[in-house]
Amino acid sequence: MGHPIVKLATSGVQALRPYAPGKPLTELEREYGIVDAVKLASNENPLGPSPQVLQALRSGFDDLARYPDGNGFTLKAALAGKHTVAADCITLGNGSNDVLELVARAFLSPGSSAVFSAHAFAVYPLVTQAIGAQANVAAAHDGSTGPRYGHNLDAMLKAIDADTRVVFIANPNNPTGTWLDSAALRAFVDAVPQNIIVVIDEAYFEYVSEPDYPDTMAWLPDFPNLLVTRTFSKAYGLASLRVGYGVSRSGLADVLNRVRQPFNVNSLAQAGAVAALEDEDHLHKSVRANQAGMQQLVDGVQALGLSYIPSVGNFLPVDIGRDSGEVYEELLREGVIVRPVDNYGMPGYLRISIGLPEENQRFLQALDKVLAA
Repeated sequence: MGHPIVKLATSGVQALRPYAPGKPLTELEREYGIVDAVKLASNENPLGPSPQVLQALRSGFDDLARYPDGNGFTLKAALAGKHTVAADCITLGNGSNDVLELVARAFLSPGSSAVFSAHAFAVYPLVTQAIGAQANVAAAHDGSTGPRYGHNLDAMLKAIDADTRVVFIANPNNPTGTWLDSAALRAFVDAVPQNIIVVIDEAYFEYVSEPDYPDTMAWLPDFPNLLVTRTFSKAYGLASLRVGYGVSRSGLADVLNRVRQPFNVNSLAQAGAVAALEDEDHLHKSVRANQAGMQQLVDGVQALGLSYIPSVGNFLPVDIGRDSGEVYEELLREGVIVRPVDNYGMPGYLRISIGLPEENQRFLQALDKVLAA
């Protein structure tokens, strides 16, 4: 039974379960006495941040007693230049999931609804339920007319009702790695009434090289209800700094900034993000490393006779063919942390983040050993 204090919370919060992050390396080493573990659980950049980022962070140490720029002027200017938008079209977040929460706080309420796909990013149901809004969860593709577990846009359109205020779309989606092409997604956004906010979550945008994958920021002039979110946590390697952003028309950004917490992005995160944007060579190096690591994992799991969902992110969902929780626990004992995704309605799957070549190989060897036991 929960503590009695839980009954004082709102009904939506009472039913929530906290987001469960990937197990930290320190926790594994403490529990199992392992000193050389590898973590392939949280879709982090194994190359880490750009050297220019580290230099920018060191330069900021002397001002730690000062509050950050609450408007994020320098970072917004850098993002505005990169995306050819006005600075007042940008909303900064403590990670892009912070921007997702701003959307829920600004546009959802008890009695309203949000639409998103089954097997989509866990933050969508969390922010919806916390507000007390209704979650209209659309069934994903079953593999007959689209990629299995991928967003079914027809089903999502049918899930929109008179109370819908927000639609969340992850492209590509976590944890499935599936994606939507430009024509299909554009047709969907065209079909959504403009009194409904459409959020396209592009946390893994930089990794995608498919020719018909859309850059939806180019659509912003046509849709006052469109918000595109991106992050510095993945390809830019700044996960610990927690910095992301949304880009929209200025009117939508103005609403989001009304509920944004003061100083939600700290000074070091802002400086690191600006430096990361400037070092395009490091970004390209990170993307190339991800492509090579993805191929290494795909070849390895195929050699083990396992199936997987083709992914355009920096992770690979692998069908273990048995209880993924048990395999996860056995891999922990081998010093390898991955991510079971039963909580996403994908029993039997593990999500493997792309690591360094030696980390990928360590996982494949450990998985071979566990499956053979």
